[in-house]
Amino acid sequence: MRLLDALAGATLLYWLAMLWLSVRGFKLLRPLPESPRTPADPPLVSVIIAAKEEEGSILDTVRHLLAQSYPRLEIIAVNDRSTDETGRRLEELKRWSEQRPSTGIPLKVVHITSLPDGWLGKNHALYQGYLQARGTYLLFTDADVIFSPNCIRDAVGYAESRSVDHVTLAPLMYAKSFWLRAFVHYFLFSLFLFLRIWRANDDRQHRFGTGIGAFNLIRRSAYEAIGTHRAFALRPDDDLHLGRLVKAARLRQRLALGSRHIAIEWYRSLSEAVRGLEKNLFSGFGYRLPVAALGVLGLLAMFLFPFIGLFAAQGWPALVFGLDIALMLVVYVLLARSITGPVGPEIIAFPLTVCLLGYTVIRSTWLTLRQRGIYWRGTFYSLKEMKRMTKPDD
Repeated sequence: MRLLDALAGATLLYWLAMLWLSVRGFKLLRPLPESPRTPADPPLVSVIIAAKEEEGSILDTVRHLLAQSYPRLEIIAVNDRSTDETGRRLEELKRWSEQRPSTGIPLKVVHITSLPDGWLGKNHALYQGYLQARGTYLLFTDADVIFSPNCIRDAVGYAESRSVDHVTLAPLMYAKSFWLRAFVHYFLFSLFLFLRIWRANDDRQHRFGTGIGAFNLIRRSAYEAIGTHRAFALRPDDDLHLGRLVKAARLRQRLALGSRHIAIEWYRSLSEAVRGLEKNLFSGFGYRLPVAALGVLGLLAMFLFPFIGLFAAQGWPALVFGLDIALMLVVYVLLARSITGPVGPEIIAFPLTVCLLGYTVIRSTWLTLRQRGIYWRGTFYSLKEMKRMTKPDD
């Protein structure tokens, strides 16, 4: 019982601290504001999209970009060794856009047929897009993002008016099934809480930064100052690392809530989410087994054990575990409302999604170590090579 008493006290202190930090942190997270007008001499923005086997979504993404209200835009779509119809559909869309000059937005299609050593496919594709870009700003995005018509106008206006070097947006993430929605919401909740992601907006600190792959708008000068994608060529978490390097270079960064500006279906099914995360969860622990093990233990102790303790303990420890759960769900609701939208009935699956995320981390770690690397979209990347690009303090 002494162990239960100690765990009850530890988890209570943890969730009180998380509530305090979260309430303070949420003050730094604000929706991307609307820009009242376009500057008289707007800077050119180069939108760079990496697409591999994206025939089902790439057309919608590019069409939404072609419908942007921002007046100075170019789109560079990079077909990264796709074996489906992605390349052909992009070429058809390019011809369609050229026949409608009223759009005023040039579309360039780059085809990559081979991957050089020392690169992940996506990072190489985005870098190749940069080599073709002419813009003062670069917008790195994914091939399955839906943009509102004023998204880029508002983001550039925000960057220009506040002298920001890097703007990243947290998108509206929708999931069709109950279990997928429960898992996605819990994963984002635990990730944002663990990283205390609001620190990206604190100009006083330069250790933590972030980026979200759906929308990374960065000044060309800032991108080149951090070494471009060549500086993290083998990082599966390229978006996060881009943000970290921006902060480390003492450049200004802003994470804004973009649910009114961009939307994305992250994964189509729960099994696809579990498989998709296997490539980068272990990398988040720097490919260090002890750190990953501590991460899983911490996850279970702070997120799952209060539910177990509520029934296993008696007297005041049971009351404390109940308070832990109440505090945890309050923080969950606060964060979900800011990032993923209103909380629905999926909250009842909270304990099970904790177990599922723990399993996913263990699976990612085990597969990476067993295979001595990761498979990502048909390409194998050596663990030895990826470790070379991971600093000990990451």
